[in-house]
Amino acid sequence: MGLKRLTDRIYYLEHEPETDRPMLAYIRGDKWSLAIDAGYSSSHVADFYGAIEAEHLKKPDFTVITHWHYDHTFGMHAVSGVSIAHEKTNEFLKKQQEEAEDSGYIEALKREDIHFRREYADLDRLDIVLSDLEFSDRMTVDLGGMTARIFHTEAPHSEDTACIYIPEEKVLFLGDSTSEDFFNDGYMDRDKLASLIRTIRSMDCKYCILSHCEPLGKEDLLCYLESIL
Repeated sequence: MGLKRLTDRIYYLEHEPETDRPMLAYIRGDKWSLAIDAGYSSSHVADFYGAIEAEHLKKPDFTVITHWHYDHTFGMHAVSGVSIAHEKTNEFLKKQQEEAEDSGYIEALKREDIHFRREYADLDRLDIVLSDLEFSDRMTVDLGGMTARIFHTEAPHSEDTACIYIPEEKVLFLGDSTSEDFFNDGYMDRDKLASLIRTIRSMDCKYCILSHCEPLGKEDLLCYLESIL
């Protein structure tokens, strides 16, 4: 599976439903490059980097995490360059590190999650790390001709949700933010969803990118979200 091009400067590796691997994105600046999310495992990272190199692009200088869930973070130990996450993301990952000290934790995840079992079929240990840099509210990374505006936002999926806005290309990366909270019995907090809808509507974007589906137009996504509110 190779990279797909969304715009002249933005590429992505498609999500994989069989293992529930999320989409991983690549933003090419004149000076620096930035990836969105660190993937499910070192194997996921290797597939992503192989697709990047096939397009004669360099490995990312930065990797931004959208939230702590393991399909987005358990590959962080294998990423190139500097990783960036919200401070709450690191708090959650610290708890994951503590749980992973129990040698039976990975087997418990395999029993509970068929997608995890497929991704980690040949692995018997976890390498969970925290990000190199963290932020509390928002930060901006100047890539040279491209800007990544990273900000924390209220969302129903996870408390640590971070979105990434690329103003030059009018693209907003939303991670899994629009989904229910799978770690809280699939609860959908409609007040948080309404807040997220207001955030999306306020952004000057053409594309909205969710991690487990194809890119969507802003109005198409808003129409869907308002229908479930």
